[in-house]
Amino acid sequence: MAKKKSATDPRKPRADAQRNRARILEVAKDAFTQFGANASLDDIAKHAGVGAGTLYRHFPTREALIEAVYHTEVEKLAAAQRQFSETMPPIDALRAWLLLVVDFIAAKRIIVPALKAVIDPSKLYESSRALIQPANDALIKRAMASGDLRRDLHPRDLLQAVIGACQLATGPGWQQSAKRLVDILITGARREK
Repeated sequence: MAKKKSATDPRKPRADAQRNRARILEVAKDAFTQFGANASLDDIAKHAGVGAGTLYRHFPTREALIEAVYHTEVEKLAAAQRQFSETMPPIDALRAWLLLVVDFIAAKRIIVPALKAVIDPSKLYESSRALIQPANDALIKRAMASGDLRRDLHPRDLLQAVIGACQLATGPGWQQSAKRLVDILITGARREK
């Protein structure tokens, strides 16, 4: 006799439901980037290739959808750290990840006004720091252990410099400038041989 699942047992979503959710999030990110917090949810569903009911089943409110878009971007950044650490030399992994941080900040700059329009983002930022900071620390420590980076560097130094440069930068080309700064910072943080 098969064991009956209780109401508290977490069930893994079906593959098509996971694909629908991922597609909705990708389309929603683009829509919120283009149109802000008031982007049409019906249009998001249509462009994602799902019905409005499917969108609302995954994200019952506009706030839930915007928050999920932000969380997804943070999770992608944390996952990239693991992938880069497994497939790249330490200094290359750190560089690739910091470049991705610049792209994340560019997306965040666009999503944040939408977030602020519907929710208080302070708790969201705390949860993102809880994923981003350990990813950064792991990459820095790995590069230090390999001898690529100087030992007196604090794990947060490079990340804070990149974030600061991105927050102060304005105007066209700021993203490319921030990416050039990543290389300058890494060069300055290299261990003398």
